[in-house]
Amino acid sequence: MQGSANLNLMIKAARKAGRALVKDFREVENLQVSSKAAADFVARATIAAERIIREDLMEARPNYGWLARDSDPVEGKDPTRRWIADPLGGAENFVHGMPHWSVSVALEFKSEIIAAVVFDPAKDELFVSEKGAGTFMNDKRLRVSNRNVMSECLFATGIPFAAKRTLPATLHDLAQLMPACAGVRQWGGAALDMAYVAAGRFDGYWERELQPWDYSAGLLLVREAGGFTAPIRDGADIAERGEVIAANSGVFDSFTRVLRKRPE
Repeated sequence: MQGSANLNLMIKAARKAGRALVKDFREVENLQVSSKAAADFVARATIAAERIIREDLMEARPNYGWLARDSDPVEGKDPTRRWIADPLGGAENFVHGMPHWSVSVALEFKSEIIAAVVFDPAKDELFVSEKGAGTFMNDKRLRVSNRNVMSECLFATGIPFAAKRTLPATLHDLAQLMPACAGVRQWGGAALDMAYVAAGRFDGYWERELQPWDYSAGLLLVREAGGFTAPIRDGADIAERGEVIAANSGVFDSFTRVLRKRPE
């Protein structure tokens, strides 16, 4: 894919952060005797990766704004443009030595995502997209799947953990969806889940209680691969509620109807 100067900056920063995280990932197994030691180590690795992304992008575009998981937001001198980054999506997988995590970066222009990068360093898969230019993985153009029968579709979600207030709603979703589909996967990474929808590996994805850095890059990947996105609650706003539906065009309506069916 022949990308813009901004997209090339994003790719370079994501790869650089990814290389640093891969080195740290090799050390995680040695820390498994102490869960606190592993968690502290990963927290430091995440902060270091975020610093890499921030320094590269903000040095190149000092007037842009900034939003990310582990640092204070920056209101840029150019109020129309903002970087949105997640240095380590799927951090719990990383902590447990599971090779399913990603670095994601999005560029927002006038409240719309116009460029996106999701990099999976463990598998060396780089998903990129720009508005109007399609979605690519390692230079191969991607399209969402063409399945249109729910019983043949494989979906993904993130199941709330600890004391998350949306657990009952998600369990209700699963009760409605599981009998109607081929399966649901919970792999622990919103950005990669949406990248997999764009690649046709999953037919759809949904999740609640997300932050902008969780979903921004993934939304554009899905849309530019021919898929649809929407909030779970009809008439709501993804950014306001932090909830996302993403699916191929053939099953999107059926999938959405199931997820919007509330308990009696």
